[in-house]
Amino acid sequence: MPAISLSNSIFRSFRRISPNQALNSHFGLKFALKCMFKYMENHHSNNSKSDSRGALIVLEGLDRCGKTSQTSRLVSFLEGLGHSVESWRFPDRTTGVGQMISSYLSNESQLDDRAIHLLFSANRWEKRSLMEDKLRSGTTLIVDRYSYSGVAFSSAKGLDIEWCKAPEIGLLAPDVVVYLEISPEKAAERGGYGAERYEKLEFQKKVAQSYNMLFDASWKIVDATLPIEDIEKRIREIVLDCLITCQKGKSLSQLWSC
Repeated sequence: MPAISLSNSIFRSFRRISPNQALNSHFGLKFALKCMFKYMENHHSNNSKSDSRGALIVLEGLDRCGKTSQTSRLVSFLEGLGHSVESWRFPDRTTGVGQMISSYLSNESQLDDRAIHLLFSANRWEKRSLMEDKLRSGTTLIVDRYSYSGVAFSSAKGLDIEWCKAPEIGLLAPDVVVYLEISPEKAAERGGYGAERYEKLEFQKKVAQSYNMLFDASWKIVDATLPIEDIEKRIREIVLDCLITCQKGKSLSQLWSC
């Protein structure tokens, strides 16, 4: 991307806003980012057949680490920059499989550990084709929990970790995984803890150990005990870098494939 052309594009855009808006640092930065991404989209479409696509962003972590609130904040931020973006969450309790999972998590039914693991995996496979279509059409997906949660929670019950990963192979690999790191003890102090089946301190300690075995190059660790605004800022930085890479044509890949 020619730096001079990008600078000229942003300069022309700034001429359309008021002096007071331009002096507001938050507004000015947000406006500049929006101009930058718009320029990149036009540059790709005007100069080549682009493989530009949306990014698959996954937020992971222990229960009560703040994933859901940070997902909401991130979606609002990206929408403000003019991105096509959607918030997804697994398990998706709106599907047939998801309703069975919801009943289990609410302690309304009992299932074998292997059976519930396969149901969680099936719930993700239900959305696999739609996920790919969304990404290729340019929509960025912010996903609250994904395959890593399924493997971490099931292996924490004592199931073999490789067995747990097997049904997930072939699902789309995230472009980045944001792991909100918090100790199980700190998470247990947060409001609402204990409402669902897995929100038990000793079990969450095992989940944390399982997560540590899943870290790879796509993971970015963020301290979930920081002030909410600081966490949000760090996540934004990570995600904006990822979006640029995907808009340049990064290929989709499959999870845990050789």
